Amino acid sequence: MTSKSFVQEAEIRVLGLCVSKLLHYIWYNFFSIALLAKGIKMKTHTLLMPLDMHLHLRDGVMLENIAPLTAYSFSGALVMPNLVPPVSTLDDIKAYKQRIMAAVPNDYFEPYMTLFYKNYDKAFLESVADSITAIKLYPAGITTNSEGGVSSFDIEEMRLTLQTMSDLNIPLCVHGETDGFVMDREAEFMTIYELLATNFPKLKIIMEHITTKAAVDMLEKHENLYATITVHHLLITLDDVVGGMMKPHLFCKPIAKRPEDMQALLSVALEAHPKVMFGSDSAPHPQHKKESCGCAAGVFTAPIALQLLCELFEAHGKLDNLQAFVSDNAQNIYGICAEFKEITLEKRPFIVPENYSGVVPMYAGETISWAIESVD
Repeated sequence: MTSKSFVQEAEIRVLGLCVSKLLHYIWYNFFSIALLAKGIKMKTHTLLMPLDMHLHLRDGVMLENIAPLTAYSFSGALVMPNLVPPVSTLDDIKAYKQRIMAAVPNDYFEPYMTLFYKNYDKAFLESVADSITAIKLYPAGITTNSEGGVSSFDIEEMRLTLQTMSDLNIPLCVHGETDGFVMDREAEFMTIYELLATNFPKLKIIMEHITTKAAVDMLEKHENLYATITVHHLLITLDDVVGGMMKPHLFCKPIAKRPEDMQALLSVALEAHPKVMFGSDSAPHPQHKKESCGCAAGVFTAPIALQLLCELFEAHGKLDNLQAFVSDNAQNIYGICAEFKEITLEKRPFIVPENYSGVVPMYAGETISWAIESVD
């Protein structure tokens, strides 16, 4: 192709994009004027630099299909390291970040990288500190791809790593569950949070995807404890998962708990408590792995998280607090400056797609009351 024809083709593509945007603009404004003529005003809500501080992007084809969905509406996300094998070296971190960025080349999006927890030495931690935002600790075998996690919470064995993390200001993110009875696993883990928080008072510890009143109460007991909360744990209890016919696309770990636990989560999320932030724990699995014996754990919410949060916060009269919950608190807790992105959501019916590249989302095929209107 000659340089002239290449330029002409590029001009045609740009013209096509401009015409498409113009037609959308004309339709949108015509629709708005028609509604206004009837006395109907569309309600909108704007969010600046939304952040997802607990996200699973997977790898390979799944990464390529799923990452753009988050990058479209979020400025950044804390990406979990539980790949196979897990992200545990500096080369792993750099290579995985490159693969993520290759999957989202046209979006202003920052993947905040994490390292899979092991008892690392000081020299290694110093070498990776500038390349990571946090280190993620998994109890061994407690969730997807966590077999290489921590099998013994012996503080003395962990002391060098955790103290060095504290000195280097590297936050510790924790999947807080024991291997006890499934409904009690998070509550039982509170004693380990106590142990970590008291032994390392300067170490910033994030209790990931909390699901219980016990975890909410723990927030006030130690200055260095923080938490992420998912949208699905603000909307469902165990009854929604298995109270009737089992709904595999609502099954996750930690499992949804009791109504009183959900109410405790709502009490801090809706008020945008300064020690809590949004983390979707959006976890994509192929449809055949969810709808099968041995159902994979994980709820996929990435493409509809902001819409669901708008619906929820508006229903409780707390829409003004959503900005802090989905962005401001995370920036303060982690000391990060997010990529600028402005998301305008509009209150209008939106039918959740049945699947995204073979991954079934929460509420697939159902109608929710908010939709993303524009991203700038």
